[in-house]
Amino acid sequence: MPVIDSHHHFWNFTEADYGWIPPEWSMIRRDFLPSDLLKEIAAAGVDGVVSVQARQSLLETDWLLGFAAQHAFIRGVVGWLPLIDPAVETHLDNYAANPKLRSLRHVLQAEADDAYMLREDFNRGISALTRRGLAYDILILERHLPNTITFVDRHPEQVFVLDHIAKPRIATHELEPWAKNIRELARRPNVACKLSGMVTEADVATWTPAQLQPYFDVVIDAFGPARLLFGTDWPVCLAGVGYGRWKQIVEQALRTLSEHERTAVLGGNAVRLYRL
Repeated sequence: MPVIDSHHHFWNFTEADYGWIPPEWSMIRRDFLPSDLLKEIAAAGVDGVVSVQARQSLLETDWLLGFAAQHAFIRGVVGWLPLIDPAVETHLDNYAANPKLRSLRHVLQAEADDAYMLREDFNRGISALTRRGLAYDILILERHLPNTITFVDRHPEQVFVLDHIAKPRIATHELEPWAKNIRELARRPNVACKLSGMVTEADVATWTPAQLQPYFDVVIDAFGPARLLFGTDWPVCLAGVGYGRWKQIVEQALRTLSEHERTAVLGGNAVRLYRL
């Protein structure tokens, strides 16, 4: 079974497009392209990747699908389409036939309305995904979990993949109410979770693997090895941890699992859930 990094980004850096990257993260305020990632995965023993949108535009989706067509190691794309657009069915008809488009994502965490995911037009868009067999990546902060549970319950047949374990408040060592809500969300069998994005929710200068372990423990117990996916969130992760080092940390966190279970988390689940 291949090792799959289920979550990374590419970008040509501009302040206008990536102003969310703080000045102190100067190491990632530059371009990151397939040639850069290929070096990282070769050194870390990763066989393939899933490229995830970082801008909310059709141009971004086209750009990522273009890279995927050129590079075999890009196994799939999590793109963006305007799910609230009345013409969403037309957009999906135009894109869903591309074999590399495996999921869509909207930056819900950045919406001013914490209940954006409950909008009727947004949910009509999600229903259109379900009919076409595409997954949906959920990008939220931990405060959005109660609304996310309501949202997921509207779509019991939709495959959902939760990004970055819902971004708990690791920097302040807070487990609750995140842990309670994540366990409740995990009761829905159509939801999986990515082991990614954790270091940048801690203090990037002072975090330790021991600080992350309680959060690993919660999601491993809640979702089980059949619904967890390894992801790096490269190049965002570079603000606090190197690519290969993050893979080692995830492998260490999975040490109590069987070899078969670890293999599933490190790649098999991504292959199955994203239909790579």
